[in-house]
Amino acid sequence: MTATEPTETSASTVPAAPSAPSASAGTRTPAEAMAAARDHLLRLQAPEGWWKGELQTNVTMDAEDLLLREFLGIRTADDTREAARWIRSQQAPDGTWANFHDGPPDLSTTVEAYVALRLAGDEPDAPHMRRAAAFVRGEGGIPATRVFTRFWLAMFGHWSWDELPALPPEMVFLPRWFPLNVYDFACWARQTIVPLTVVAAKRPVRPLPFELEELRSGRPVRRGRRLVPGWDEAFTALDRALRVYERRPLPGLRKAALRRAGEWIIARQEPDGSWGGIQPPWVYSLLALHLLGHGLDHPGVRRGLDGLERFTIRDAKGRRLEACQSPVWDTVLAMNALADAGVPAGHPALETAAEWVLGEEVQGPGDWSVRRPDLPPGGWAFEFDNDYYPDTDDTAEAVLALSRVAHPKAEPAIERGVRWMAGMVSRDGGFGAFDADNTRALCRRLPFCDFGEVIDPPSADVTAHVVEALSHRGMADSTLVKRAVVWLLKAQEDDGSWFGRWGANHVYGTGSVVPALIAAGVRPGKPAIRRAVRWLERHQREDGGWGEDLRSYRDPEWVGHGVSTASQTAWALLALLAAGERGRTVERGVRWLTEHQRPDGTWDEDHFTGTGFPGDFYINYHLYRLVFPLSALGRYVKGIGS
Repeated sequence: MTATEPTETSASTVPAAPSAPSASAGTRTPAEAMAAARDHLLRLQAPEGWWKGELQTNVTMDAEDLLLREFLGIRTADDTREAARWIRSQQAPDGTWANFHDGPPDLSTTVEAYVALRLAGDEPDAPHMRRAAAFVRGEGGIPATRVFTRFWLAMFGHWSWDELPALPPEMVFLPRWFPLNVYDFACWARQTIVPLTVVAAKRPVRPLPFELEELRSGRPVRRGRRLVPGWDEAFTALDRALRVYERRPLPGLRKAALRRAGEWIIARQEPDGSWGGIQPPWVYSLLALHLLGHGLDHPGVRRGLDGLERFTIRDAKGRRLEACQSPVWDTVLAMNALADAGVPAGHPALETAAEWVLGEEVQGPGDWSVRRPDLPPGGWAFEFDNDYYPDTDDTAEAVLALSRVAHPKAEPAIERGVRWMAGMVSRDGGFGAFDADNTRALCRRLPFCDFGEVIDPPSADVTAHVVEALSHRGMADSTLVKRAVVWLLKAQEDDGSWFGRWGANHVYGTGSVVPALIAAGVRPGKPAIRRAVRWLERHQREDGGWGEDLRSYRDPEWVGHGVSTASQTAWALLALLAAGERGRTVERGVRWLTEHQRPDGTWDEDHFTGTGFPGDFYINYHLYRLVFPLSALGRYVKGIGS
């Protein structure tokens, strides 16, 4: 599929909703603020019917893109210059790089950014490079970085392959019942690990034209990995045994394993050239195919490199790579927000969006079929092209969105989506995002799993979205929904909140769960709802908004605390409104939204509020700042008035 970026006037072919009353930002009533946000969102729609905001992450995407191109011999001066400009712009005054806006320095991110700038010609004695190198040395240097960073450095001769955890490609032969087979890992992890086994087996070294002695340190390295007595000793012994095997692998078995891994990789390439529509498996799959002897003219390699161009943003800030693109997610959220704001079901913008969403339905099997072989396909993925990995979260929001439009072909697709989503329930009654029963935590103990979640167990926010969608389809009294409600009630934290797996953090979890429980028939006066309301009231900031810093994933002191943001304020309001709250807390939250709205109808939001891997990788969804406040204002205006 070819995607065309929308412009501010790209919805000119779509009849607009009634114009917002004339008002300057900060003086609008809630109804006026809602109308301004609605009109802004309509202007962002692409002619094909979809919405897509930038998906901003950290500079490791750009650093690794330059390293990939250096390794393949295709790095250009223009790309390097523009990427370096973006990387420099994200450097903190102390010389470091963080994983999210205003976050603490991150060692591995800083090392990768530093190496990328060395590729761009920045000299180590330049002030910004000296500051970065001093931080790296102070944190233990290269030996203290995560495994993925040291994989990249090993490919360029700045780390020994012998000092990396063993990762044999023979693991692709492990049967599904055997521990640590590739399907024990979450979809994003298995897609990354399989090509990494090829890279690790080939052990390439292509030296860079500079040394990195300034990043080495004599300090002892202590990595912050939680030790589990018994298991860590077992995995250390397993790693030692695999290292011995790596020195003399069985030739026939190794050859067959590399062939099987290559076939596995090629079979999962998407039509747009990506793997899973996300950066990590994409770049490692390209490296693996290259090391297996496929040249730049190989169709898979060529499609992969061409596809990266569609994920590349070039503007006045420089050149940067999106780790992923979220058009389905953004579109269904936009549809639901517009419906909340009173846009009628037959509005052309919603009809065009519904037509596009219907065309994105996943109608074939994927890796999810491994655990659910008899489940008919249905549902939606996150990206333009990701047919192997639909997810229950997108499917739930798509079911809600399509249920609110007047499209003659919507109902059969909704029914297929509901059937598929219901079939993806895990044994405990909850829902993970991409797989059912992907809960074998043994994977987390492997030495190379020191960055990011590697399994996909049920989470409160995903389970809540499924419950809400099924309840709106008249299934609130079904055994399936009742079990999921029990799962959610058991998952409530002692303080009354819910953990947010895919958004920051307890504000997101609580903002997702409360509306779902109400939709499923839990009464607002029940203890679980009252406890959640009290938690939100306690964590409202003095300015009237809500915000939760991403550090809350590692430091409990940050839970519920942070700079107020538009998206998080909206999540809190959605929960409070669903619970029937109409008092001062709600009024202050709505006032925060109206007072902080920009004249053009949207909101500024530099802080990241999306989560890729809790504690490790975060996302700034640029459309969150618009769609969630629009939903909150729409529901407020409908329930209370202007």
